[in-house]
Amino acid sequence: MNDFSIFALLFASAFASGIAVFFVKRDNTNTLKLVLSFTGAYLFSITVLDLFPHVYYTPGEPRETIGIYVLTGFFFQLVLEQFSHGVEHGHLHHTHESRRNVFPLGIMLSLCLHALLEGMPLAARHQNELVFGIALHHVPAAFALGSLLIHTSLSKRGIVLLLILFSIMTPLGFLLSKGISSGGIGNIERYFDRIMAMVIGVFLHISTTILFESGSADHHKFNRRKMIAVILGITVALANFLLNSGGHGH
Repeated sequence: MNDFSIFALLFASAFASGIAVFFVKRDNTNTLKLVLSFTGAYLFSITVLDLFPHVYYTPGEPRETIGIYVLTGFFFQLVLEQFSHGVEHGHLHHTHESRRNVFPLGIMLSLCLHALLEGMPLAARHQNELVFGIALHHVPAAFALGSLLIHTSLSKRGIVLLLILFSIMTPLGFLLSKGISSGGIGNIERYFDRIMAMVIGVFLHISTTILFESGSADHHKFNRRKMIAVILGITVALANFLLNSGGHGH
């Protein structure tokens, strides 16, 4: 997959899902929950199968310090969620209907930062595996953001512009990480694997939270549809890993 295709897919998946709030009902979230379960399982599997081995193999970085950066990314995402209120998980219940004139600046900033970080791993030979999962993850996240914005006093044009801003952040993260990994941005390419380790922590937090929260109100109750979606997500990730394992010459 070339750079333009990655950029276009990531942007289109987020933008199309965001503006869908103008055309579809927002009270039926069953399909979105199944998409969340699938993408949560997929992102978790890709993180364990592909991203972890890559950063721990890095010759120049002491392996015992990688875990510190993973933990940093995990708790960094935890802090971001204090501002985003879980919109990146597809949460639709934080619509702030009683505060229509208040623009959710904290939510918007934290979501954009989260989206930027999501694009970072795409420069490290994991494009085909991750682009698909991130694009699907954007569907419920962008829809939830659009649902939140539509309950503010913003005009339709303002909402569209903010959705464009959100949609462009992950492609920008990809281009930024590509510049870092190739040495095209100063001399910070030596920190790329530390950045990757932090992104792994973010992915671990996002994927596990999705798996715990999506489905039903009772997280311990067996949900057959959710289980099927999770198994499908793991299966697709595992199939990609096995098919491409011969080409992962670290």
